[in-house]
Amino acid sequence: MTSPTSVTNTILRQYEIIAGISSRMLAEARSDNWDQVVALGEQYQDAVESLRSIAPLSDEDREMRRDLLTRILEDDANIRMLAAPELGRLSMLLSNMRRQQTVLHAYSSNAA
Repeated sequence: MTSPTSVTNTILRQYEIIAGISSRMLAEARSDNWDQVVALGEQYQDAVESLRSIAPLSDEDREMRRDLLTRILEDDANIRMLAAPELGRLSMLLSNMRRQQTVLHAYSSNAA
């Protein structure tokens, strides 16, 4: 049987892993390395998913978890803030590409 302390350590360790991944994601976002952010995002999802199979925490441990969650959420907010301009740029590129395709299609239809 698994002891309560062992379960607590497992849960908190998993939150520390998630916090570490989110910190790495933020560092990569700050460096404009979006491919690495996406790759780390997959690790992040796997780490979060593994929490579902672990038992609940004591009150004291919930306090520690809250601190880790606060850090994770702050990293997430900063990543989103850094990603917004990149997403806007990509949206503009896609819009320009659609316009160019429309013009190309219009001219190639007239040529036929």
